[in-house]
Amino acid sequence: MNTTIEKTKTNFHMLAKPSGPICNLDCHYCFYTEKESLFEPKSTFRMSDETLEQFIKNYIAAQDAEEIPFVWQGGEPALMGLNFYQKVVELQQKYANGKRISNSLQTNGTLLTEEWFPFLAENQFLVGLSLDGPEEIHDTYRVDRGGKPTFHRVLKTLRNLQKYKISYNVLTCVTNESSKYALEIYHFLKKEGVEFIQFIPIVERIADEQAAALGLRHATPSSIHEEGVHLAPWTVNPEKYGDFLITIFDEWVRQDVGEVTVMNFESSLVAWMGLPATVCIFAETCGKAAIIEHNGDVYSCDHFMYPDYKLGNVQTQTFKEMIDSIQQSEFGQAKKTSLPKYCQTCEVKFACNGECPKHRFLTTPDGEPGLNYLCAGYKKYFTHIHRYMKGMVQLLEHGLPASKISDLINHPIIIKQ
Repeated sequence: MNTTIEKTKTNFHMLAKPSGPICNLDCHYCFYTEKESLFEPKSTFRMSDETLEQFIKNYIAAQDAEEIPFVWQGGEPALMGLNFYQKVVELQQKYANGKRISNSLQTNGTLLTEEWFPFLAENQFLVGLSLDGPEEIHDTYRVDRGGKPTFHRVLKTLRNLQKYKISYNVLTCVTNESSKYALEIYHFLKKEGVEFIQFIPIVERIADEQAAALGLRHATPSSIHEEGVHLAPWTVNPEKYGDFLITIFDEWVRQDVGEVTVMNFESSLVAWMGLPATVCIFAETCGKAAIIEHNGDVYSCDHFMYPDYKLGNVQTQTFKEMIDSIQQSEFGQAKKTSLPKYCQTCEVKFACNGECPKHRFLTTPDGEPGLNYLCAGYKKYFTHIHRYMKGMVQLLEHGLPASKISDLINHPIIIKQ
């Protein structure tokens, strides 16, 4: 586990979707592929050379930071082909102006043929690979457009990433079904040599009238009240998600700290250290992590890609104008100002901050709207890990590695409550 947290000077992050919501897979729980219905039927869903250059040029120029991170996502960004990313690197070099450039590619892994890996290695791409666990778990929802399983194709990509020594992390989605198999998933990933893991809870609701009118199958974040909530069958139960994290944490904290980085746990340690959140869902406010679509349209957030949250287009407006706009400022501050009183007085607010606004569709026990659906699970998890996090903070404060926590577990009296 990292013992220091680097402060970034970057003003904002822009998640790029060069192929828009288009994907070669049909993962049942995906919230983004349905966004295809929000574009013109004749859309090519490919970022043009002109839009790409405008994006790279303006994004680098707008940042007051030594390193500019580019994150390529979708849909499936590999649909753009290797030539597109070769062009990306050329343009980044052209406009870098002395700044360091980094690239991350979030992919389902099924389209990365042999020619990709030398390029990714040479240009030091960080690859985020979606892998939900062992074959039977992964293939429950992650199938291709023909309904065929994808596990073996993804595993082949994982092994190629390891072979070419490409930096990577694994993103594992946690559904209501897979939440029952916490240790099976964790042991599988460790067996496959995965050292960087992020667990992502799947929370989706069946479309309300507003979403259905847009041609969507999931409800929009605008519907936040508990009344009429209809959860998608793959949505993880809050307490089961809490138990899932606790089960893995209990093994990790005893034997894997310093060996396996679980980003969920690392972000918790950041909170206990009193540092600003490193992931947007746990930050007090949001609004500094926008997205750019294939056609240059910019939206407030990956989870708020709806007409009401469009900020503009890179061809006609600068990123500064869009990110610093009143619309985006109000969007970002709303996460804090709309937090229910029930949450404001919660003992784990410092670590949670109401999590993602997309998930705030329940009401509190006293009837106030805006309670996060995952509240019960997070509260259970944060309460459970408290003494261990306090122990790791004490170790770091004394110049010792956080991995020494395993020794302290056998002498719990040392860990202050």
